Amino acid sequence: MASLNDWWVRQLESWGGPAWMGTVIMTVGIATIMWMSTWITRRILLRVVERFAARTTTRYDDILVEERVFHRIAHLAPTMVLRWGAPFTFAAYPIGIEVLETIADLYSVLITVSVCFALLNSLLRIYETTRFAQRLPIKPIIQVLKVLAAFAATLVVVSMLFGRSPMVLLSGLGAFTAVLILVFRDPILGLVAGVQLVSNDMVRPGDWIEVPKYGADGDVIDVSLTTVSVQNWDKTISSIPTYALLSDTFRNWRGMTESGGRRIKRSIHLDMSSIRFCDQELLDRLRRIEAVREYIGRKQEEIEAHNRAHGIDTSSPVNGRRLTNVGIFRAYLQAYLRQNEAIHDRMTFLVRQLQPTPQGLPIEIYVFSSDQRWPQYEAIQADIFDHVLAAIEVFDLRIYQEPTGWDLRSLRSS
Repeated sequence: MASLNDWWVRQLESWGGPAWMGTVIMTVGIATIMWMSTWITRRILLRVVERFAARTTTRYDDILVEERVFHRIAHLAPTMVLRWGAPFTFAAYPIGIEVLETIADLYSVLITVSVCFALLNSLLRIYETTRFAQRLPIKPIIQVLKVLAAFAATLVVVSMLFGRSPMVLLSGLGAFTAVLILVFRDPILGLVAGVQLVSNDMVRPGDWIEVPKYGADGDVIDVSLTTVSVQNWDKTISSIPTYALLSDTFRNWRGMTESGGRRIKRSIHLDMSSIRFCDQELLDRLRRIEAVREYIGRKQEEIEAHNRAHGIDTSSPVNGRRLTNVGIFRAYLQAYLRQNEAIHDRMTFLVRQLQPTPQGLPIEIYVFSSDQRWPQYEAIQADIFDHVLAAIEVFDLRIYQEPTGWDLRSLRSS
């Protein structure tokens, strides 16, 4: 290249022109070649690539075109021409060669990073079309790779500007570790937390989570390097630091979604003064309830056999074993819920008595609905307790309710 440049200079001198004229002509020639390379790559090669991607059946090459991967690669063509032509054009000006080569190298680094970003974006979009995307989101990992690529590019650029090896600069970063940790605290914590969240499969887009500290209760719509975005049920958006999901408590309802059922856990409080042994009149009345007719007959035979075997004096109701209205009521609840097709028959099924409280005796229904949709779930739950509250008087039981203003006014008027 240098000999060809010298030949240009000698030719211009033989024609009587100045020596610098050769450099100018070479510069114009290199600039023309750079323009031609840009025109060829953008007007011809890129169009060929776009038409080829449009004709294929796969979606992957279309994503690469949409993310402008090939457009960014095309920027390398004039840069390569400049890098090649600088020594040829400025052979007589070493400083000019060094400046142009540095500019070309810096631009090449920036274009390379830009291409890496586009490739990573394409990889993320391609991955999101697969069936694994919901189970294992990789967006935080992609963002980590972008941060690493940007850091490496910055290190290379600084080393090129100062003429030092990147390893020398990398070894000198130890002195700035404290400052870097202070300035980039959230990204660093988010980096660690994001990797842990993804690797442990703690949160996915689409999960219903509750984070009381941040007032978040809704569906996860995005998991990024530094934040987790949650769309609450009132349609507001909560942005939670990624590391907060590791340091603080949160609830993920994914297990409920995947189980096929949704828990119904609600209690009614009985007025304990209404609980009593069943006399013959009450038993005869309760036998007309089909759900407990068989239960009452079976339990009566069992109780009578037990009392006879142990010689129990049944003249006193507290001697031996007897049926109670609350016991029959619990049996009725179990039978009623078993007949309800909306209740999941292969999950936990409990009708239990809890610790008595000043508000009465809690009877808790702990079952799972087979329909997980919120409106249907609430309707199923409401229908159950509508029936329970209306039917409880049949068992000579009363619901505990604290006195209201109406109760007090009624008492005064009487």
